[in-house]
Amino acid sequence: MVSKSQTKLITSLQQKKYRDQTGLFVGEGPKVIAELINEGIKLKWLFTTDTSKNNAENHFHITEAELKKISFLKTANTSLAVFEIPKPAFLQDSGLIVALDAIRDPGNLGTIIRLCDWFGVQQLLCSEDTTDCFNPKVVQATMGSLARVQIHYLSLSEYLSDTKLPIYGGFMDGNNVYSEKLPKDGIIVMGNEANGISKALIQEITHKIAIPRFGKTQKTESLNVATATAILLSEFRRFTEK
Repeated sequence: MVSKSQTKLITSLQQKKYRDQTGLFVGEGPKVIAELINEGIKLKWLFTTDTSKNNAENHFHITEAELKKISFLKTANTSLAVFEIPKPAFLQDSGLIVALDAIRDPGNLGTIIRLCDWFGVQQLLCSEDTTDCFNPKVVQATMGSLARVQIHYLSLSEYLSDTKLPIYGGFMDGNNVYSEKLPKDGIIVMGNEANGISKALIQEITHKIAIPRFGKTQKTESLNVATATAILLSEFRRFTEK
């Protein structure tokens, strides 16, 4: 059974201000929940319709109707869990780092977190106006990768002005990425879905790179930011792993 106070708390976690106040976030579905638990994210409550699950003190067997009331998904899965937001790790100015400038779409952010996990990028930097990584839609899109990538929210302009790493920015008019000599350590900056990299950050970019268009008409306006991130990360890794 889900108590009224639990229901009120869980539904409030859809909003960032309540996630910040409580230090809690929600994950849904057996795979996402198992991944987060296995990576050491501290579990507060687990609610499930699966009666085969153990009956630990913080595990609750509930009905499908009860789950539907607390779920953020259009079609509720078999389980929902409330986790404690982990404390951010120390930011290291080394390795291959992805920096996001005002990424607003939760699906894009979640996909980029998964891409970082896939390509072995341990640190993801987000501007302060980028979507919260503990947004329920982001958590679902990461499919557990959220627990394996260190995510830092900070002033990108301040960080980029101080770093000694080369800074690469994704642009439509940059140098062909396939012709560039790419480093093992560096920062890849990806811009907002509608406006690209902000003027405040452009001056910090040391290398402008682009993904060339091969279509005959050359009329495609742009790539989705998550798709572009995937291509750039693949090329950086391909070049440095030769």
